Amino acid sequence: MSRPLPLHRGVSGMRNLSNSNDFWDSEVKDKTEKEDLDRNRAADQRYLSLRFPFCLLCPDSSPSKYGVTENGFASDPFSVGSPRSRHKLTVLFLKLSLVVIVILALTGSFWWTLSISTLSRGHIFHGYRRLQEQLVLDLWDIGELSLGASRMKEIDFCPKESENHIPCFNILENLALGYSDGSEYHRQCGQGSRQSCLVLPPVNYKIPLRWPTGRDVIWVANVKITGQEVFTSGSLTKRMMMLEEEQISFRSASLMFDGVEDYSHQIAEMIGLRNESNFIQAGVRTILDIGCGYGSFGAHLFSKQLLTMCIANYETSGSQVQLTLERGLPAMIGSFNSKQLPYPSLSFDMLHCARCGIDWDEKDGIFLIEVDRVLKPGGYFVWTSPLTNVQSFLRNKEKQKRWNFVRDFAENLCWELMSQQEETVLWKKTSKKNCYNSRKPGSGPPICSKGQDVESPYYRPLQNCIGGTRSRRWLPIEERPTWPSRSNLNELALYGLHSEELNEDTANSRTAVRNYWSLLSPLIFSDHPKRPGDEDPSPPFNMLRNVLDMNARYGGLNAALLEAGKSVWVMNVVPTSGPNYLPLILDRGYVGVLHDWCEAFPTYPRTYDMVHADGLLSLETSQHRRCTMLDLFSEIDRLLRPEGWILIRDAAPLVESARALTTRLKWDARIVEIESNSDQRLLICQKPFFKKQAM
Repeated sequence: MSRPLPLHRGVSGMRNLSNSNDFWDSEVKDKTEKEDLDRNRAADQRYLSLRFPFCLLCPDSSPSKYGVTENGFASDPFSVGSPRSRHKLTVLFLKLSLVVIVILALTGSFWWTLSISTLSRGHIFHGYRRLQEQLVLDLWDIGELSLGASRMKEIDFCPKESENHIPCFNILENLALGYSDGSEYHRQCGQGSRQSCLVLPPVNYKIPLRWPTGRDVIWVANVKITGQEVFTSGSLTKRMMMLEEEQISFRSASLMFDGVEDYSHQIAEMIGLRNESNFIQAGVRTILDIGCGYGSFGAHLFSKQLLTMCIANYETSGSQVQLTLERGLPAMIGSFNSKQLPYPSLSFDMLHCARCGIDWDEKDGIFLIEVDRVLKPGGYFVWTSPLTNVQSFLRNKEKQKRWNFVRDFAENLCWELMSQQEETVLWKKTSKKNCYNSRKPGSGPPICSKGQDVESPYYRPLQNCIGGTRSRRWLPIEERPTWPSRSNLNELALYGLHSEELNEDTANSRTAVRNYWSLLSPLIFSDHPKRPGDEDPSPPFNMLRNVLDMNARYGGLNAALLEAGKSVWVMNVVPTSGPNYLPLILDRGYVGVLHDWCEAFPTYPRTYDMVHADGLLSLETSQHRRCTMLDLFSEIDRLLRPEGWILIRDAAPLVESARALTTRLKWDARIVEIESNSDQRLLICQKPFFKKQAM
């Protein structure tokens, strides 16, 4: 049997053992061809390493230059026929593909970073916020479900004694904690200060008379004051009241108008003006009225486009602040006793104290230092008191000593004594900072250090140093634009704000006010039919006297309401949980306050006709808050008068959760889609008028 012939690598044919020369020649020839083959292979490898990516796309179909192997296959190491060569091809292809992908990714990322705009970043952040809000809501819903159906029942009414109650002002609890000598009336907010029930109105409560009639006539049953208290009151503004059956009137006696008008005229003359109508020309727009009586001073100036904020201590009788609020005028509970007021430094154009009950000479003049802090440069401090009557000094040396202390201390504060007439004294705060450095050493309180001079304190202890001097907002009132031009600020950089942001907020607020009025006008003016878009009827048909804006931002809602000619004033609240633009709001000529919405607002129940909250739920849920949405809504219910309105604008998931809570509060509510392409919703609610009395 013949055996198969063996194959020789590189050549074909048989070996001839008998011919040694042929064998030698064959060996030499084989060696020479092999060396040539190796050199060609190395050169081709270098060539292919450059050509390879293109060869993959355009494969070469020409025969191999390397010849054939023993089994007749091509000897090209990159040939796809060999398993080893296929593996090398795959690895090299993957490496090159990875390099291309990385290059493309880096290039795309670079151009995306360059081209991304502020708007696109806002969309990304907004999408993140929506996911965050949805997570919070899901956790909230899970928590509610885990507590069972009992948690979803309606909230009970408070007992009758709570109808005028203000959380954080619990006198009995403060006395039990050891507070005394007047400190029991101070604001003390703790975990137990929240109210978990709905406050009912008094037995004979009536809806306030429409503005402006309700500014001068109120229902006796709506406030915690008796006819006897009216008649026995000795205060000037209290004597101006007259009790008429079920009403208290502030216009029945000519003394009221003659007295306040003459008094305001006197102050204007002391400044050097013709009358109080010229206050605005002197740079005066906002006034802080300390211990305001029943708000008659502010009510008179309201018609002169002057905005007066009344503050007074908490009183168990309701008295000053409650009655002023019932008249629809700006007021809140505030005390000079131990804490700084929740206003920024350099906030008001004038401070007024007419027999306000504060002893300015006590505690080494620290109360006067707080007056200086909130007063704008060039602003005025008006003090009316029997202590300032020169004739009384001849009979009482103690009064003269006290007056001398106040006069000298005011001089060390760099206040100029402009005029003194009868019981009224008027000072003007310095407009120049260098006045403080020109004082004699040790002649007055020092300038606050950087750590002490906080621009927007929130109930910090009173400071025994002069604040506000480090503020970039130090600008005399006579150099500021007069009202109403003041509302359009130019130096926005002082507040860390760009004009585009303020313009956008203004445009959004204008649109919101138009939408709100179109939606609410047929309801608010139901007894005076009008179609949406028509002009509002003349007073007294305007039911809204005031609005509480719980997240005021830059005061856009306030500006839009004034621009639209709505005869309302706005309490602009800046939450402590968000950015603080309260200095901007006050410099625009509005009133406002800093507040933590996990605490009770410092006012009596049934204060506001409308509550507005735009973006507040998003702001509060983004924080690790110590209160719930139900706590917030219970406080809104306390602040709102019966038949008042609530407008909540926020992200759709938050508004849906809020809508579910309104049934527990017994509010009438509905959700409105603002714009078809918007992810925000508007929740419109009305608080019913419950006449049922708690047992």
